[in-house]
Amino acid sequence: MEQQKKHYFDTKVLGQPSGLFFLFFTEMWERFSFYGMRVLLVQFLTAEILFGDPKGGWGWTPEQAASLYGTYAMLLYLTPVLGGIIADRYIGARNAVITGAVVMTFGQLCLFLSTPIMFFLGLTCLVIGVGFFKPNVPSILSEMFKEHADKKDSAYTIFYMGVNSGSFFGTMLCGYLAMTQGWSWGFGLAGIFMALGTLQFIFAKNLMGDLGVLKKEEPHKQEQKVDTDKRNPFTLVDSILIVVVTILGLTYAFNDPLSKNGIFDVFKWADSSFMRGQTLFIIITLVLFIYVLFSRIMRYEGVVRSRMLAVVSLAIFIMFFYITFDQAPSSLIIIARDHVDRSLSGSGLLTFNIINSLIIVVPLIIISYVLMQLAIATWKRIPITNMILLLCFFLIWVVVVYMLKSEFAKTDSEISVSWFSVLNPFFVITLASSVSKIWESKFNPPAAYKYGFGLFFVAIGYLAIWLGSVDLGDGAKISVVFLILTYLFHTLGELFISPVGLSYVSKLVPARMLAFMFGMWYLGIAIAQKIAATLGGQIEYVKQNYGLSSFFLIFAVIATAAGILVILLHPMIKKLMHGVK
Repeated sequence: MEQQKKHYFDTKVLGQPSGLFFLFFTEMWERFSFYGMRVLLVQFLTAEILFGDPKGGWGWTPEQAASLYGTYAMLLYLTPVLGGIIADRYIGARNAVITGAVVMTFGQLCLFLSTPIMFFLGLTCLVIGVGFFKPNVPSILSEMFKEHADKKDSAYTIFYMGVNSGSFFGTMLCGYLAMTQGWSWGFGLAGIFMALGTLQFIFAKNLMGDLGVLKKEEPHKQEQKVDTDKRNPFTLVDSILIVVVTILGLTYAFNDPLSKNGIFDVFKWADSSFMRGQTLFIIITLVLFIYVLFSRIMRYEGVVRSRMLAVVSLAIFIMFFYITFDQAPSSLIIIARDHVDRSLSGSGLLTFNIINSLIIVVPLIIISYVLMQLAIATWKRIPITNMILLLCFFLIWVVVVYMLKSEFAKTDSEISVSWFSVLNPFFVITLASSVSKIWESKFNPPAAYKYGFGLFFVAIGYLAIWLGSVDLGDGAKISVVFLILTYLFHTLGELFISPVGLSYVSKLVPARMLAFMFGMWYLGIAIAQKIAATLGGQIEYVKQNYGLSSFFLIFAVIATAAGILVILLHPMIKKLMHGVK
């Protein structure tokens, strides 16, 4: 074991184990691919139909596109729960990552082809692939630092930067190629880096040793421990209700985009003048789910029950956060494309190009330097992986130089719709360390206040763009400054809420119940993703009936009300936590 550990831990890069940066780049390419595709999805679906033109889309309405995206995003938070279980019990984290990466690569290839059948097959593959990949790279990272707990925080910080670096470059470059060359170019670039990232991971076995490899004896030991420590077994009624809720929930998720596109409506027979049949059934499903959840929690002992209720309380507000925050892939894409003044010329164009160049080139130089240090430290052990990494960065530099050269040559241009989605990972990278210092100081607020402040920042973001949209005349557009401010405040809200949520779950829930509560946590986020997309799809309806500014005001009010409520509930949540901070 010591010999294996030596390969990935004793070889240093910038004072950190080389294996950490290998996982950094593994995650970076997957996120490059994922976010590069995500930023294009709603744009492609709602783009005007142009036969024979590579820039032509499918001509869907925002409601139709958001409905499909909502189902897709919902499933992305559900499949990792299953993928983690399969990895832990049957194939190991390493094989799960390889499986997920291969399936996602095939999915990106299907999107590149862009025919209807291949497109939906591609989305299906991405959902399955993310399920295998997403939970298991962090699992390998955790195993790597199992005997070095004091280094875990810094390791996860660096790993988190890999996530945002991939999101940053994927969104920027895939979005640019899609806008200038056609949708297939954007989807294709995402697929190329997913394929290269897969090969990089496969050929790194000599560095990573047996990390992520399933130990045959461990599942048996773990199973024995769980069997002797059951305190709240599932009853027959629990099991039946879980099956019913699962079937109804998934049926609704798939029925929503099908029915809104006029293909098929499973619940049409239940339609009434009061509400649609699928709305009635999803309400019934949510009521049954809440009953199952609380009936199980109430059967636990006093302190355990209280802490689990605290987790559920926080989960409710994380749902409100994602409902308001996660408009970026749906409605804010439509806002940026149709309602923001993105035109540039003269000195304004030159200024933007200079700033944009610095935003892209400076981080790319830093990450390229890290890559060179990793190659120097590990070339003898993983030469093929290092050659693939060098090829990846060569391709990125080629696309970046092409993009910047093309933009500086223009006398008139416009900001890419996808560029605004780059702002979130950019602000995360630049602000995360400053915000994290608050958690280490005497000003570290309680959980409820972190959630409240995070929701307030989201509300301020919507108020910023609301201010820019108030009293706009016919044909007038919102200044780009207001949308940039929206992303800035939304990112601050994310930094207050998102990183601390799972931390509280791990602190409050006993080890034997972690899997169940993590599953419930991700299920809550999955539901929030679907609700967020459903609300975002109503942008044209709200605009036509109440004005565009009202759309932003709705989300500002939701976030503000949720923020006030969670702060008011602080005494109750604190009491339920029983001393956990």
